[in-house]
Amino acid sequence: MKTPEGRPAVRRSTVPRRGPALRTMRVIALGSQLVLLAGLISGMPMPGAVLLGGRLLLLVLVCAEAHHWLRLRRHGLSRPEALKQLVPEPVPRFVMHELRIMASLLRWVARRPHGVNGADAVFTHGRDQAAMMYSLTFACVIETVVLSFLLANWPLVHTVFLVVDVYTVLFVLGLHAASVTRPHVLTGGTLRIRQAAGIDFLVPLDQIASIRRETLFTHVKKDNELNMPIGSQTSITLGLAEPLDVPKFLGASRPVQVVRLHADDPKALYDAVARARTTRVTASGAPEPSSATAGDTSSSPPGAPA
Repeated sequence: MKTPEGRPAVRRSTVPRRGPALRTMRVIALGSQLVLLAGLISGMPMPGAVLLGGRLLLLVLVCAEAHHWLRLRRHGLSRPEALKQLVPEPVPRFVMHELRIMASLLRWVARRPHGVNGADAVFTHGRDQAAMMYSLTFACVIETVVLSFLLANWPLVHTVFLVVDVYTVLFVLGLHAASVTRPHVLTGGTLRIRQAAGIDFLVPLDQIASIRRETLFTHVKKDNELNMPIGSQTSITLGLAEPLDVPKFLGASRPVQVVRLHADDPKALYDAVARARTTRVTASGAPEPSSATAGDTSSSPPGAPA
């Protein structure tokens, strides 16, 4: 058996594991760094020997982790596979989410939407949250200014909170920028559904059993349903023929059979998906599955697929 890169597959039992000494060192090193950081922020005087010891301990940990990385690579693991063994899955997923948020700010300024090249249709969905996000950004800016004056006499604490506050402002703006620059996309036989930088998955048109327009402001959480409100509302409900796996934010599996999403122009999204489904059904010669008409919510309760 070979991997897609053409290399022999690596058996899980032969992959070198992180030993107890390295695990213990990681806990001690990271814990000591947190203690030192808390001491520095609080203004506690730190002896030079303590600071030097903390740096040396961190350096030893980095060298040990680098050695383990090289062992994994020598056993035939690719870079993504080695990273998955070295770092818990939630960590790179969280880091990539933050990077997508910041990249969305640049795309927003440059007016370059993500993933729309070659698309049959594009459906924006960030308009109805703009007022709320701008208000929240303004509140964060006011907080940054106020804290800067209040903490002016504590330079270290002032610097830490200034960095955190500025990042918070960028993060809030980035969330809105991600919604603006990452629209829903219809291309070929799939509908790409997205929300900010955290949710991004493909729904094959053949798997859509029903689609209907309905505006909902209240969403009850259920195991097989995914609600993606923008400005506290959804305007399109998709019922899937089979459960679709949509991973959660940190990677946990989540089977979904009902998807509720929002679009700035829900009628355009509804018409485009319905037209694309009809075209595919006509081309294949199979009978078209039934679906609720646009704006009709009387055929089934809001919580059930049409």
